[in-house]
Amino acid sequence: MAALPDTVPDNRMSLRAMEEGDIPAVHALSKAEKWPHRVDDLAPMLALGHGIVAEMGGKIVGTTIWWPCGDKVATLGIVIVSRTHRGAGIGRIVMEAVLDAIGDRTILLNATDDGLPLYRKLGFQGVSEILQHQGAAFSVPIVPLEAGERLRPVGLRDADRVAALVEGATGLHRPALMAALLKKARGVVIDREGELLGVALFRRFGRGYVVGPVVAPDPHRARALISHWVGSRAGKFTRLDITGESRLGEWLDELGLVRVGRVVTMVKGEPPVPTGPAHSFAIVSQALG
Repeated sequence: MAALPDTVPDNRMSLRAMEEGDIPAVHALSKAEKWPHRVDDLAPMLALGHGIVAEMGGKIVGTTIWWPCGDKVATLGIVIVSRTHRGAGIGRIVMEAVLDAIGDRTILLNATDDGLPLYRKLGFQGVSEILQHQGAAFSVPIVPLEAGERLRPVGLRDADRVAALVEGATGLHRPALMAALLKKARGVVIDREGELLGVALFRRFGRGYVVGPVVAPDPHRARALISHWVGSRAGKFTRLDITGESRLGEWLDELGLVRVGRVVTMVKGEPPVPTGPAHSFAIVSQALG
């Protein structure tokens, strides 16, 4: 085939693995969607997973990143197609490529309304929802715990037990993610005579701070964990992505962390089964799950 003249742009699309140097371009696409990610949020996500980009004319026009959760499950996020290139089937091409890369694993993702039709065509089914709450709370009452229970900071020796607690509540085996979170986040646990009942991590993210994951035996203890972080950062912008089953929405609204969005949790394959006594009340992020 004859080479194209220099004056004619090459508009053929190609796919390749996402690299660290692509993060600024991925961030630009995310920002165009009014998503809150900073470059400092996206770079660690890629380091923990595997990304694919679609290029056209030397520019990145589509992206996705996926993260293995053991050998049987994966989560998928950062699915973006440039607004100027929509309607050309790029989203489907990128998704089919990432599905091939993931293989036989069950796949979880959190879908915006725009993405729902494509994901359904590709075999994903909605199983629950995630509700985005954010804002600044100025007065946060202390939520009392039961006798013998106390809130304390996560210690160096807690890492494995915290990871096991979160895995039991979510069914997701993610030791690398939990290790990365515990290095950069602050955390508190509910301790009952040495037994860990719940945990909440707090870290810098997007426009301010995020609380998540939050794992606890019940909504009351989940509120105790969340109120610790929101109360200790009174007046600072904070976000939580709570599960639809959490029963925390009205309480967060009253604190000043109002609901601003909703995504649908979808699965392709058999959903992971939680095995522990605690439950998931807030996720790490909509992208990571």
